[in-house]
Amino acid sequence: MTADYVARWLADNPLSASHVDCAIAVMLKILDGKCKMKTEEKVIMTRLYDLVKAHPGELMGDEMHRLIASARGNPDDEMKNFIYEKRVLAETMISRPVMKSFKAMIRQRGLFEYGKEI
Repeated sequence: MTADYVARWLADNPLSASHVDCAIAVMLKILDGKCKMKTEEKVIMTRLYDLVKAHPGELMGDEMHRLIASARGNPDDEMKNFIYEKRVLAETMISRPVMKSFKAMIRQRGLFEYGKEI
């Protein structure tokens, strides 16, 4: 099951506070409909977010988690537009090198390898 796989991956690859911020930003991008990841990758990233949402971020926290929870229950166009604005703001708070490092790390450490032969 994907949830077990992601939980095991996270146990082996704990995220830093800045990486939790990156996971929040990716979740916002998934929710605003602008994420270009494959469907399977979006499912895995959503599971990862669900596992780290209780962990402290460096720049973001409870306000973003409440917004994400609200957006998940209300995915209309108005909410998507609001999420988009918050996501753009979140991405400006996270430096490009930090986000690039996060994306490279999750790929290099095999987060998206679920269901593939290794």
